[in-house]
Formats: sequence, structure tokens, C-alpha cells
Amino acid sequence: MFSHVHWSTPLIFWVPVVCYSLYKGFANGASVLATGGLFVAAMGFWTFAEYLLHRYIFHYHATTEWGKRISFLTHGVHHDYPNDSKRLVMPPLLGAPIAAVFYLAFYYTLGSTYMHPFFAGFITGYLIYDMMHYALHHAKFTNPFFQEMKTHHMVHHYNDAESGFGVSSKLWDVVFRTLFVAKRRAVEQEA
Repeated sequence: MFSHVHWSTPLIFWVPVVCYSLYKGFANGASVLATGGLFVAAMGFWTFAEYLLHRYIFHYHATTEWGKRISFLTHGVHHDYPNDSKRLVMPPLLGAPIAAVFYLAFYYTLGSTYMHPFFAGFITGYLIYDMMHYALHHAKFTNPFFQEMKTHHMVHHYNDAESGFGVSSKLWDVVFRTLFVAKRRAVEQEA
């Protein structure tokens, strides 16, 4: 229940939340243009949140036994069993509290009218990430972009878990110099 979940579970749980959030945005007076802009902007913002969560929360090096256990259950188990199809997407039991934090942050920064379309786009970005993460582990791609993203993610799993934190995008790995090549070049320049 906490760490085993079918790949479709996030879709079943979160798609109604996305639809309701879009409805609430319109009901609160958000225009179609504002809704579309906020939705797309939030999908982009998701990639930044994905990077930060993966790098600083899911790869946090806990020092207490309780912290190590929580860290293992939330993400470490995925690194120990990277091809376990039931450990590739975020269980709603874990995802809902994280989403609640973002929901409140969006509410207090954007207000009740605009936070709903932004939240809908943010959750859609998350769903794209989660489905892409599952596919990176189990699909055979012919598309060069997805082949490159699969290679990027597999290097993170099998060669260097301290780099390559982006799953749906390498943008933030480039920006923060945690891309495998950038990290290697930085080390070579220091030597």
C-alpha cells in the first residue's frame, strides 16, 4: 500500500483532481486564456519541483534510523528494485500530502481564482512524469528523445545516483550542473 502501486493508480486518483481544479478555476472566474497560461506554466514549474524533490527529498541522506527507514520506503526501495513494476509510480498515500503542501503554497501565492488552474497543470506535469518514469523502466523506445531520457535515467540508477535527478527533463540537471557530463567536466577541471 505504501510502496507498491499499479502504474494506473495515480491516473485514477489524480485525473479527477485535475478536472475538478479546472472546474473550480472557471467557477471562480479564471478566463480561458488565464487558465491555459497557468496550466502550461505549472507543467513547466513541475519539472523544477520534480528536480528539487528528487534531489533533496528523495535522495536525502538521513542520519537517524527512523529517517533512513522513511527514506528507504519513499525512494530507496525503488533504487534497490528499479525494475519492480509496482515501485515506479508515487502511491497516492505519499503523493497526497506532498500535493497538499503545493496546493496551499499555490493558494497563498496565487489566490483562489488562479491557484486552481495552476494546480491542475502542476498535477498534470506530475502525471506525465510518473507515466514517463514507468515507461523509462519498461518500454522500448524508438524515439530519440525518449531513448536519451531512458539512458539518462538508467545511468542515474546504475552508475551515479548523485547526478541526473531529472526524469521528465534534463533542463534542471543542466542548470544546476548535475548532468552526468557536466559533473564529470567540473571534476576534471578541478583536477
